[in-house]
Amino acid sequence: MDDVWLKNFRCFRERQTARLAPLTLLVGENSAGKTSFMAMIRALWDVACVRTVPDFKESPYDLGSFNDIVHYRGRTASRAETIEAGFVVRRRRKGGAGVASYRFEVAFGRRGTFPVPVQWRLARGDVWVEERLERDSSRLIRVRTANGEWKLTQPAKDGFGVGSRVGSMLGSVMLYPLYRSHMAQEEFLPMERSSSITDEDGKQLDSLVAGFGFGDFLPTDQRPFASAPVRSRPRRTYDPARPVRDPEGENIPMYISTTFFEEKKSWKALKEALESFGRDAGLFDEISVRPLGELGSEPFQMHVRKYGRRTKGPTRNLIDVGYGVSQVLPILTELFRDAATPMFLLQQPEVHLHPSAQAALGSLFCRIARRQRQLVIETHSDHLLDRVRMDVRDGSSKLKPEDVSILFFERGDLDVRIHSLQLDAEGNVLDAPPSYRRFFLEESRRSLRL
Repeated sequence: MDDVWLKNFRCFRERQTARLAPLTLLVGENSAGKTSFMAMIRALWDVACVRTVPDFKESPYDLGSFNDIVHYRGRTASRAETIEAGFVVRRRRKGGAGVASYRFEVAFGRRGTFPVPVQWRLARGDVWVEERLERDSSRLIRVRTANGEWKLTQPAKDGFGVGSRVGSMLGSVMLYPLYRSHMAQEEFLPMERSSSITDEDGKQLDSLVAGFGFGDFLPTDQRPFASAPVRSRPRRTYDPARPVRDPEGENIPMYISTTFFEEKKSWKALKEALESFGRDAGLFDEISVRPLGELGSEPFQMHVRKYGRRTKGPTRNLIDVGYGVSQVLPILTELFRDAATPMFLLQQPEVHLHPSAQAALGSLFCRIARRQRQLVIETHSDHLLDRVRMDVRDGSSKLKPEDVSILFFERGDLDVRIHSLQLDAEGNVLDAPPSYRRFFLEESRRSLRL
């Protein structure tokens, strides 16, 4: 995703547009909407790519019911009827023939107490397809090309309720067969000043739908990985369990153990990556799995070791070392594991880490972020942010200034404004509002008695 916008969503009343980059850092005060913003990114992915009704209560984002999610300014104001959001994806065409820009928009309405998609639109330039779910569960489909606009109404079927209708709507986002069959029968009715739909119009719609081809732009088989702000606590001994991805990292020790026992090549690569970061951050030099039996189905322990100047130190159980190691390990493993997801939504990855380790995280993010692997990171760490700025300035990674976006969430009255900030070649933050550094400047003046 290159741009994300939202309106009437929690603390965002007016339409807010934010630029995403390979590495996007979310900064601002507590309760300024950063976590809500990340939740909407995942919801948009679910609608457009997974084609399912998003769950706004799914961990690690429990945003509540529709009334909890829609923007509300108090007793004297009324709640909006819909929540609106969308994103833009830009990709260079094959062969380098220009840039293709696609826009996906969705409106969430209330069905019972839950927010569900009631309208969506996919567009490229002046060609678009749109679908709207009506109150009676009928479906209005509209299409437009450079030559005109047409509509098709599909009545609700008996026994086909709102819930299944929503699922059907999202399941037909790629409406190529539907369009072609109805176009052949001339069932699309011309809108004002439009003639009958033609084969040329069909080709333009085909190009839009097939061109976006979700899998080519945003993978349809993987969702973004979303981490919780606090990860699971370490245990002295782990019992084997199914390693299902978990926002708090409960699955990570089992994933590491399974890789250790069954995938030696992957284990070697994962071990080297973890130990490389461990050394850079000053956390550990070696990580290992200690089996308490001969099989992977038996209990095991996680150990780390720190080296001294002349000799290797003793191995220590994960529970016996600093809490920061167990808190950052799930983040690192998800980033380094095989079949990593195309987007990471990470909340406070620096929690419990020393400033030098926080800075090392910044360098790691610079090294692994790229267009096909976006990192969206909520952070309160100046050390992490400053390291990103310096690494961009010094060319320590392939990341260029335009590959970093800093989203500053500024509270004002009952709303929040998102400022999309960029870096220059020297790592300076451009066009930051006065409030961006106000707290730190005031603290510095106080310490210098100015």
